[in-house]
Amino acid sequence: MSALLKVDGISKRFRGLLAVDRLTFDVPRGGIYAVIGPNGAGKTTLFNMIAGVYVPDNGTIDFAGERIDGLTPDNVCQRGIGRTFQIVRPFPALSVEDNVIVGALMRRTDVADARAHAHEVLRRLDLFDKRAQRASSLTLPDRKRLEVARSLATDPKLLLLDEVMAGLRPTETDRIVSILKELNRDGLTILLIEHVMRAVMALAGRILVLHHGAAIAEGLPAEVVRNPAVIDSYLGAEDI
Repeated sequence: MSALLKVDGISKRFRGLLAVDRLTFDVPRGGIYAVIGPNGAGKTTLFNMIAGVYVPDNGTIDFAGERIDGLTPDNVCQRGIGRTFQIVRPFPALSVEDNVIVGALMRRTDVADARAHAHEVLRRLDLFDKRAQRASSLTLPDRKRLEVARSLATDPKLLLLDEVMAGLRPTETDRIVSILKELNRDGLTILLIEHVMRAVMALAGRILVLHHGAAIAEGLPAEVVRNPAVIDSYLGAEDI
């Protein structure tokens, strides 16, 4: 399976802090790839470099065969990378529908066309019946799914998901897992940061583990969760 995203030796330093240390990995086209690790491991900094918020100090990022490190976030999104944020921030005064239309308008100049696409996305995320509600009125699980819907409306080839299942009950987690599996079956490549290991194990084909900005393990889920370094630094013996 060919790589859609290739990260080669990227690093990022903030003054005296080395947040990301020479990371190299590939995300296969059509796959689901997970990044895990303790808080402060550099996971969101990694996403910010892929999404164009930060420029790597070293290394390169290739997407669909072209370098994207150094591009602005809007250009990265135009290339086909959508992302969610750990702290969800929809436009609170807008309706659920209008929040998603904003994303759909990135590739559509006609509002009616954007609305039709938004409706399709909302149905996939189980939010269509709540399309007229203000975003500020949604529950946490619904806000999480709205965050995914807004990114999905931009028609990404690669979706970056930053802890979309944090704070959810197991039944709510399983609901999002089911939605993500369906999106992936339809061809969407997914790169996710997640602490909920039941979701990671249900979704990921490969896992990268970060600790203090560096990779300490990478491979198949069953191998990674039995890695002594991963157990010691992150999972703990009781979690495997």
